[in-house]
Order: sequence, then C-alpha cells, then structure tokens
Amino acid sequence: MSRLRFGLFMAPFHVAGDNPTYLIRRDLDLIDHLDRLGFDEVWVGEHHSAGTEIISCPELIIAAAAERTQNIKLGTGVVSLAYHNPLWVADRMVQLDHMTRGRAMFGVGPGSLPSDSAMIGLTPTECRELLEVKLDVCMRLFRGETVTADVGTHKLVNARLQLAPYSDPLFDVAVAAVASPTGARLAGKYGVGLLSIGATMAPGGFDALAYHWDIVNERAEANGLPPVDRSQWRLVGLMHIAETKEQAYRDVEFGIEAWFQYFQQTAAFPQMPVVGADVKEMIDFVNASGVGVIGTPDDAKEQVQRLVTQSNGGFGALVLLSHDWANPQATWRSYELIAQRVAPEFQGQSSPTLRAKQSAAESREEWNQAQFAALDHMGKKYAAERGG
Repeated sequence: MSRLRFGLFMAPFHVAGDNPTYLIRRDLDLIDHLDRLGFDEVWVGEHHSAGTEIISCPELIIAAAAERTQNIKLGTGVVSLAYHNPLWVADRMVQLDHMTRGRAMFGVGPGSLPSDSAMIGLTPTECRELLEVKLDVCMRLFRGETVTADVGTHKLVNARLQLAPYSDPLFDVAVAAVASPTGARLAGKYGVGLLSIGATMAPGGFDALAYHWDIVNERAEANGLPPVDRSQWRLVGLMHIAETKEQAYRDVEFGIEAWFQYFQQTAAFPQMPVVGADVKEMIDFVNASGVGVIGTPDDAKEQVQRLVTQSNGGFGALVLLSHDWANPQATWRSYELIAQRVAPEFQGQSSPTLRAKQSAAESREEWNQAQFAALDHMGKKYAAERGG
C-alpha cells in the first residue's frame, strides 16, 4: 500500500445549546491546527436540523478555511445533493476549486438526517434517487457539457458553467456510503472516489469493506471505465488517544455521553447504532466492537492495520470522524499524537529513522573506539608540536 493519507470528517458534532458562534470558530481553528500538523484533508458536512451538527453550508467553511491554511485539502463532506439545484452546486464547486488553487474536493450524498429532507418535502428514498440524477448532471457540467434536464426538484434549460475547473484533471469527487451499496454503485458508475462513512460504525460495515470496493469496480467495468484507484477510497473511523489509556479514558469523560445520546435519542440515523448507558460502557463499546479506539498511539496503529487488512488491498485515506468526546485541548493533543506517532507508521517515515537508530546502536562501540583513537592521535600530535 502506498502512503496512507490522514484526514478529518467534520460533521461536526457539538453539544446542543452551546454557543454556535464560538463552536464554528473553534472548528476553523481545528482545521488550521490540522494543516500545521501535516494532515492531508478535511471534509465538512451539511446539516439543517437536530441541533448538534450545526454547519449548514460546507462551502462557506471551506472558503474561510482556505484563507487560513496552506496545504490541507478541503472537501464537502458531504453536500446533500438531493436538496439542491445541481447547476448551482457545480458552479460553487468550480469557484471553490479556483479559490483554493486546486485544494477543494467534492463529496456528495443523499443527506443523512430525515429531519432535514422532511422540511423540503422529501423522503429518504426520494433523496437517494435524486442523488443519482443530480450527480449525473454535475459530472456533465464539470466536463463542459450543456445540460437540459428535469431533475425532479429543478429544471435546467441549456445550463452550463461559465468557468472551467481550475484543476486538471478534475478535482477529487467522492460519493458517501454508509451501509447500503448506493454510494459504491455511483462511485463505480462515474469512476470517482468512495467515502466509506460506515467503515466501522454501520452494522456489518467493517465486514463489508472489501465487498463495497468490489461493487465500485464492478460498476466501473459495467460502464466501460477502468478500475478506480484505491487511493480514492477513504475510510471514516473514530479515535481519541493520549499518552496512556488511563489518560484517554479520563479525557472522554468530558463529552462522550452527549455524543452517544445524540445517536441513541435524537438523530434518526439507525445506520450507526451505538450501545452504552454510562461512560465505562461507552468506552468498552468503542474499543471492543471495533467502532474506534480510545487508548494510546499503539492502539491506534493496531486499528489502522486492522482496517488495512480488512480492506483486502489497502485504501487511500483514513478520515477520522470529529467529535467532542474530550475537551478542545485534549482533542488537539490527540491529533498531535496521531500526526507524531501513528501516521508515520503508514507513510513510510518511521522505518528509516528506526533503521538509522538501530544501525548506530549496533556500531556504537566501534565508533567509540574510533573517536578515542582520533583523540589520542590529536593529543600526540599536539605534544609533538610542543616538544618541537
């Protein structure tokens, strides 16, 4: 497997009732922090109800974050394409491609919260059907085509983009997948990436990883396209790590209950069931079920390797699902430890320094003797000069 990228999937999840002005600013600060740490990408979500996932327009966050960062790629994670006019979505995406100088990524999905789509009179089934229709329009527009179409919620008449994309080839496009084959089908149909949000959380998601990638390439072949490169496959998972297990457990006492309660009592999102009645049970569920890791950098490495193995061939990026399990300081420290001690193991950076250390240790006595010989030589040379 080539260099594994590390990123963040920022829904985001925040405690309802907290100051949204502060929380949005804190999300931007976190993206800036990840850029300095060398993380590769951040995906920002779109939600409109339930009070916890408070970003309604990922494009706005991306535009703001692009001005604060240097290298990190910034994606819509995801645009709920069923809700929108695909012409304007494509138009905004191309504008972001220019504003970010090619760092923008386009992630799409049907919309995860039924309470969102209900406000515009759409059912979850309709949203999935609309996703397919509207993604087709977006891809045609990106290719420079003129489109006339009735997409169910909007009519397009001789629609075309007035700007060509900045990126050549086209910026990253990825379709979200949780439990069903919907996302994998579309990713294969258009030869684009897959964002496996249910990689560890959805029932059977872990077991179905390789199967979903098989669907991508089966659909690619059926549509006359070459196999999709595994670098375009992103797995979303959960982690909070600290220097010790005990510290990590103490850290998540801050907010893990609110996060669990959101899935258990608020969001109508049965694709991601979580189990636990108190902090201990919640920590045990995360670690024992394989949903994620609350522990040390070594525990995190084991989880990443487990995903690599289960994917049956590797994947392109591990995208960590953001959360407020710990306070902001401990959360930032967790990402620092991932960048410092976990990512290098899967990016080819650990082995060279470890080999150099081992080689130096094995030759230490030999080089010590050489150093003593050099000192003795120079001492005798100086003594000879004085005697002369």
